[in-house]
Amino acid sequence: MDRFTPMFAIAAAAELAEMHPQTLRQYDRIGLVSPQRTRGNTRRYSLHDVAQLREIARLSAEGLSLEGIRRVLQLEDRVRELERQVRELEHALTEERMQRPERRVFAAGSAGGEVITLRRGTRVRRNAEVVVWKP
Repeated sequence: MDRFTPMFAIAAAAELAEMHPQTLRQYDRIGLVSPQRTRGNTRRYSLHDVAQLREIARLSAEGLSLEGIRRVLQLEDRVRELERQVRELEHALTEERMQRPERRVFAAGSAGGEVITLRRGTRVRRNAEVVVWKP
């Protein structure tokens, strides 16, 4: 079981959130909190849902309208999603760097400015030949 497991009937969730069950039904109708449903179509709330109900109560007490609360919750969800994506990208970058440590050093090639990948600690050999041009 985790915090998203639906386990509370509406009466228990309302008590935990310190709200009236009718308020939970209204929030479900307008889409602020969407509990899962059983086969008999009764609402089942998770700990996450209860926490979200408490957050809605807090925002409402601060004077936000229900539409304002909906927008705040959407933005918070988006921030969490973006933070998750950043963590995944940072992890992928770290993995890539760990798998290819020798591919992190570059130099400019002598023929047209191409980029050459070097092993760490090596240098590009420079051509020191002298060419005499006679017209």
